[in-house]
Amino acid sequence: MNTARQRALEVVKEADPLLKAHLATTLQSTPFPIGAEEVLAEPACLPGRPAKPTLVPHSDIPKRSLATLEGRAAMIHSIAHIEFNAIDLAMDITWRFSGMPDKFYQDWIRIASEEALHFTLLRDHLVTLGFDYGDFPAHNALWEMTEKTKGDVLARISLVPRTLEARGLDATPAVKKRLIGAGDHAVGKILDIILRDEIGHVAAGNYWFRWLCAQRGLDPEQTYSELALQYGAPKLQGPFNIEARRLAGFSETELSSLQ
Repeated sequence: MNTARQRALEVVKEADPLLKAHLATTLQSTPFPIGAEEVLAEPACLPGRPAKPTLVPHSDIPKRSLATLEGRAAMIHSIAHIEFNAIDLAMDITWRFSGMPDKFYQDWIRIASEEALHFTLLRDHLVTLGFDYGDFPAHNALWEMTEKTKGDVLARISLVPRTLEARGLDATPAVKKRLIGAGDHAVGKILDIILRDEIGHVAAGNYWFRWLCAQRGLDPEQTYSELALQYGAPKLQGPFNIEARRLAGFSETELSSLQ
């Protein structure tokens, strides 16, 4: 593989979680040419996935009490699974969509490396609790929206980083409070790192969404509403982390509409 986008596709294809995280980190630190104009063929069976965790519908994920070690580990596992998926989300945007500026690909390669760090920190913490990634069932909602939007970079940027990943900005403070309240202060520090970085990831989504709307002569807010309806995006429900969303570049009109 001679270009960064070809390497990104290899990351998505990789099934081993630790190797996937390592490859994403290495890509960010290795100066491959981008290959922005390449049109790459999609292989079968994307993304690469380990045998575990077992993937089930979101509604079938068991609810466990944080008063138990297993319950705390299950919640941390669910966050680790989101970060594992997020590596593939960033790498899929990188390899799949050709003809964008080099900065576009550089942004998502950096984001994939940060998602790999998040996954590794959470997985390592799980190990200290006597568990590992794959020990609990998980759902596939993030990748399902990735599949739906693979035909249009504008839809992908609008509905994955700006919608599904932005929900992490809202959820993280409450999750951190619950886990610290249950006695896990170490994971609270990891969640601080994740929230800091995710603000930047959603900001990249906002930047490129507006850039693409400008290129196509579209109104961003109207376009978002149309895409959310067209692709069946989940309706946003509070509470919202308004300050984090503001830092991530959502407009005051968008923030007002949430409230």
